[in-house]
Amino acid sequence: MLFEDNDFDVNMAIFIPDVNFNSRNVNILSPMEGFLRGNMFYDEYEPYKKLTYFKLVPKDEQEKLLFQVMALSFAINDLNLYLDLHPQDKEVMDLFNRYVGEEKELCQAYVKKYGPLEVKETIGNQFTWINSPWPWDNKGGSMYV
Repeated sequence: MLFEDNDFDVNMAIFIPDVNFNSRNVNILSPMEGFLRGNMFYDEYEPYKKLTYFKLVPKDEQEKLLFQVMALSFAINDLNLYLDLHPQDKEVMDLFNRYVGEEKELCQAYVKKYGPLEVKETIGNQFTWINSPWPWDNKGGSMYV
């Protein structure tokens, strides 16, 4: 699995080493760093007036897993945009496919442990979406979603 407990330090915004494609000057950040910056590409991030991004601190294991899912989902979408313009880039395509597989695994783990992330995700033959806590409930959702 891509995300081991000891690899995820949300305070340092690192849980996957940065990927450096020096041969083509494409520097791709880790999913969490890209998620926090709002861009997966090192050279594309320009902070506004020397301000930095907010570092996420999960309240519990559920929120930690949710942040990992969110970061991978962001990475997949941002790499998709890159691949729209560079469809022959095999290295980035391989990374994209790796993240897709890891995101799928993490989503399945989240759904199994905490309930559905999307209305289409059910457990067994029951519609469980309505049973999950809502964002405004004491334990529901996250202030970051």
